[in-house]
Amino acid sequence: MDASADERLIRTPRRGLRRTTVLCAAAALAVAAVPAAARPVAPPEQDPVVLVDCFDHAQVRPDDFVLACGDGNNRLVRLHWDSWGRRTATATGTDQANDCRPDCATGRFRSYRVNVTLSDPDQWPAAPDLRRFTKIRLVFPDTSPTPIPKDVTYRLDY
Repeated sequence: MDASADERLIRTPRRGLRRTTVLCAAAALAVAAVPAAARPVAPPEQDPVVLVDCFDHAQVRPDDFVLACGDGNNRLVRLHWDSWGRRTATATGTDQANDCRPDCATGRFRSYRVNVTLSDPDQWPAAPDLRRFTKIRLVFPDTSPTPIPKDVTYRLDY
């Protein structure tokens, strides 16, 4: 506002300032709204699929895993997980199997390189909010423990 010669206040047009203020406010709102709309909505966190061991414990990416729950004569050790997904998990490691010669009590544990694939996730009855892998596939790139074939799949129904 300006003062006239007789000290009265005279309103001066401020159309330019008002228009600039409105445009800046609209631009600020647009900038704030676009990133929020452009951001993808994150899916809710889901529990990972688990591997259930002989003692009914849920595991994710275990370092070792007992295959022969009854006597412990076959176990996977030094597992290095390449992937752990909602449908499959893959690892490399060592299968330590008792040769049971002349019998399992006096046999020797022998080591075999192995590729491991877990698959077929299903609801775990002991914890209905979790899914567990129900199949394990072992592929031996070199030799396999006698009498196990070089490519074998087992059900994990403990």
